[in-house]
Amino acid sequence: MRTVVLVVALLLLGACENTFFSSHDRWHTPRISEAYEARDACLARNAAAENNGGDVMAAARAVAQACASETEKLVAISNREGDAKVAMNIREDTRFRAMGYVLKARGQPIF
Repeated sequence: MRTVVLVVALLLLGACENTFFSSHDRWHTPRISEAYEARDACLARNAAAENNGGDVMAAARAVAQACASETEKLVAISNREGDAKVAMNIREDTRFRAMGYVLKARGQPIF
């Protein structure tokens, strides 16, 4: 009887093994959120500075470029496996959000 209980206990512990070593640990998720917030704050700050009435696309590119360091920090924190597709998606999202912040700073409708 003891052997059966021991085997069942070991099987249950073995089934829970992934919960101890999760790739989304409790320390990692807040760092990702902080990196997104830092990037978005940078975009908003630079979009207000780019409010000169020129070409919207050029202004959005300039804003995204000005926040490249925050974007790269976000890529490094959220893409621990080094997947090129994930990095490309984050950079594309930065350019898209930069456009939204520029339009908002200029008082134009956002889509």
